[in-house]
Amino acid sequence: MKLLRYGPPGHEKPGMIDAQGKIRDLSQVCHDIAGATITPDGLARLAKIDPASLPLVDGNPRIGACVGAIGKFMCIGLNYSDHAAETGATVPPEPVLFMKATSAVVGPNDPVIIPRKSVKTDWEVELGVVIGKPGKYIAEKDAFDHVAGYCVVNDVSEREFQIERAGQWDKGKGCDTFGPIGPWLVTRDEVPDPQNLSMWLEVDGKRYQDGSTKTMVYGVRHLVSYLSQFFTLHTGDVISTGTPPGVGLGQKPPVFLKAGQTMKLGIQGLGSQMQRTVADA
Repeated sequence: MKLLRYGPPGHEKPGMIDAQGKIRDLSQVCHDIAGATITPDGLARLAKIDPASLPLVDGNPRIGACVGAIGKFMCIGLNYSDHAAETGATVPPEPVLFMKATSAVVGPNDPVIIPRKSVKTDWEVELGVVIGKPGKYIAEKDAFDHVAGYCVVNDVSEREFQIERAGQWDKGKGCDTFGPIGPWLVTRDEVPDPQNLSMWLEVDGKRYQDGSTKTMVYGVRHLVSYLSQFFTLHTGDVISTGTPPGVGLGQKPPVFLKAGQTMKLGIQGLGSQMQRTVADA
């Protein structure tokens, strides 16, 4: 299934994509694409529904983040060896974890706001993993049982804030609008191998990133298990799993975003995003 949330910010309704790519309204079936809806039992109930039986949504409504009520927005740094090399870093002996503020979450096509005093805002196409079944101390062999599905994430980053302003990475990662998620939550049964998905990102029509989840250092199974050793993974938590090479910081010379530019990005089978950059007020 491809599940989504549509409508004005803060008032999104749950939906499902039908065989023709149209949005069908799920609001008479569930309150949101969140909580009990994305547990194994909740997804099993949705899977029994014929999308054609649901009301068709007219027009082209705004698409919101594909998961509501996100508890933790966890991100993995330097998880592609070729990306680590382009930024002058070494592959870490364990996954590098940082977190984005949930106030960074926006829809896949919403504007990205470049913060005041930013000079190094950058892009990162990433595979997002959405937790369905809660768990702690999850064995790697059982990790996929806890995954509701997958989505596209743009891990927008301000490199000066992240690297040059002292402290941890979070200050350059969690700015408002720095976490576009979606367009869809694609359920795990439709993604048999999350380690074999092509991914890409363009800025103003120029392709900068053209990679694959094949080159992840730490795969989805390992990341779910690893993170669960430190804290409980709850339903609706999101893990953004790292980016392939081609970020602005890795260009020679580096290239960073300015207001008025357009980012387009996508992952095989998971849909695409498009954001316009705007200056902060």
